[in-house]
Amino acid sequence: MRASFRLGRIAGVPVGVNWSVLVIFALIAWGLSANQFPRAYPDRPVAAYVLAGLAAAVVFFLGLLAHEVSHAIVAKRNGLEVGGITLWLFGGVAELRGEARDPGAELRIAGVGPLVSLLIGLFFGAIAVVLAVAGVEGLLLGSLAWLAGINVLLAVFNALPAAPLDGGRLLRAAVWKATGDRTKASVVAARAGWVLGAVLIGLGLWQFLAGVGFGGLWLALIGWFLIGAAGMEERQARMGSALQGIRVADVMTPQPQTASGQMTVGDFVDHYLFAYRHTALPLTEDDRPVGLVTLDRVRGIPADRRAGTTLAEVACRADELVLARPDEPLNELLPRLSECADGRALVVADGRLVGIVSPSDISRAVQRGSLREQLEGGRPGR
Repeated sequence: MRASFRLGRIAGVPVGVNWSVLVIFALIAWGLSANQFPRAYPDRPVAAYVLAGLAAAVVFFLGLLAHEVSHAIVAKRNGLEVGGITLWLFGGVAELRGEARDPGAELRIAGVGPLVSLLIGLFFGAIAVVLAVAGVEGLLLGSLAWLAGINVLLAVFNALPAAPLDGGRLLRAAVWKATGDRTKASVVAARAGWVLGAVLIGLGLWQFLAGVGFGGLWLALIGWFLIGAAGMEERQARMGSALQGIRVADVMTPQPQTASGQMTVGDFVDHYLFAYRHTALPLTEDDRPVGLVTLDRVRGIPADRRAGTTLAEVACRADELVLARPDEPLNELLPRLSECADGRALVVADGRLVGIVSPSDISRAVQRGSLREQLEGGRPGR
């Protein structure tokens, strides 16, 4: 999930927000200010309802951010790199690069998020109880009670044993510990996620048809997302097993042909397009990668603009490039590669371009890795 804009850094980790978060923010603020608060506390000024709803929504998302930051901090302490944190429609995601080294690290990284949400919920709940005992009533008490309940609910939901939820990671850690097989553990967690998603879809559609409201459709949408994410995790787990032990250098195309960003699109089409056998062209300065042009990007430039448009203007920018090291395990590159719109990684050594990895390179590696697993599995004694 890509961030639409950045908020800054927390604990050294870039934090961003995807535009889709505005949808759920608006739904929460509207639901509180137009429905829940007016029913519970009638005869207040409209501005008071709006202010309380907006404040509660903002604090909720700060708690959601704390949930993801806790994942990032614990992951870094357990030796993983964190590419960033993004808040989006279905909550938040911490981009962890690589895999936990053992079930214990997996347990710590996954478990801290629900724990933080639970503590936030208990904190707001304790304040609400104190205020209620002191005789305080009104929107402040209602906002605190809602924040307490929603954070506890968030903790419980995330702890459900189904990928891609935190509980799915906890389930994976348990199965990994019991069997010693990371891939099997990932598949079990992913299939549990598929089952949970199917249950939520069925429950949501039943609620909608029963006239409960559009909340049922939202539940079904969450279930649909879980099924898709769980299926992707299972595919990645099986792919990771096939690519075990393979380095980036083993699959990359070495010393790819490059071009200058100052070359025009017209010049590239007229003199290089048919002579170049690949669909992506790295741009370099002094052998250092500064961009990446694909045929899809070139195709999007109208013919009458090609002579006046440089490759640098249509290329993937330097800060958007996916870079890898030749000795890096291919499994650690895959998550980053899947998030790149152009689907390629540039391989660098000492800052200089030495190769490129494309989807076709990954596909060939997976086929060979799967064949290797089949051959090894058929050997006597295995």
